[in-house]
Amino acid sequence: MNQNSPFKGKTGVKRVFNAAQYSVDGFKSAFKKEAAFRQIILINIILVPTTFFLNVSAAEQAIMITVCLLSIIVELFNSAIEAVVDRISLDKHELSKDAKDMGSAAQFVSLAIIFVSWAIILFK
Repeated sequence: MNQNSPFKGKTGVKRVFNAAQYSVDGFKSAFKKEAAFRQIILINIILVPTTFFLNVSAAEQAIMITVCLLSIIVELFNSAIEAVVDRISLDKHELSKDAKDMGSAAQFVSLAIIFVSWAIILFK
């Protein structure tokens, strides 16, 4: 256990409560500060309910919903990477650019997975 951090060492219900609150704070921060996160949420607000009106199997619907929700996870990681890079320095640096570009590339891949998955299921 890391004795240097005031955030470590909590156990049981208190740890679960704290973790849940940190998660809520993370969602609030991403929604407030990240336009890309709000756009991904909008895409999910449109696509996830749409699956209930499509003539697809339950397994196909689950895949369609899962790939949409995974894009939220990827955007949270992308936003976290950007926040850490900006916290370290706002100076232009090749490694900072690489980190941000890789996060963006990950989000591009997640959106491509949505597109390909939906296209395969809908146009099979």
